[in-house]
Amino acid sequence: MSGELLLSNKFKKIGWILLIPSAILGIYLSILNFEPEWLNSKVFALIYSEPFGRWQFFRIIEVNLTNTLTGVLFIIGGVLVGFSKLKREDESFSRIRLSSLLWAVWVNYLLLLIAFLFIYGTAFLTIMIYNMFTFLILFIGRFYFMLYKKNMHLPPEKSQ
Repeated sequence: MSGELLLSNKFKKIGWILLIPSAILGIYLSILNFEPEWLNSKVFALIYSEPFGRWQFFRIIEVNLTNTLTGVLFIIGGVLVGFSKLKREDESFSRIRLSSLLWAVWVNYLLLLIAFLFIYGTAFLTIMIYNMFTFLILFIGRFYFMLYKKNMHLPPEKSQ
């Protein structure tokens, strides 16, 4: 991956600060199905519909922003963590990053294919919502696992 497409290393810390709490919050909220009323707000929607209702365009609607904020913070945090340079970025780390990206694409689409074949009804829609986040989780997990493995094979003075 070309270094000029990566963000500065200083964004990585901000990314972790956003990613970890939003991931915990997302899991917590999905288990409890909790939406605090103070996050109800009117927002502009390009497209809106009630479940199985007709689509409406360019509307002001009232929604609870809990899931929106959690998802936005998770995505921003994941992008900052996944696409910020390491302190010592070199060609071998770029290969690991690219390999992790490709691996995450393969695994994500394999999981998606399994969902299309074996999951139906509203459970399928729930899986599709989670699938929006799966790619970042797979990529970041694989990338840092591979860095960990690489550092385990380096002499201590070259480890980062």
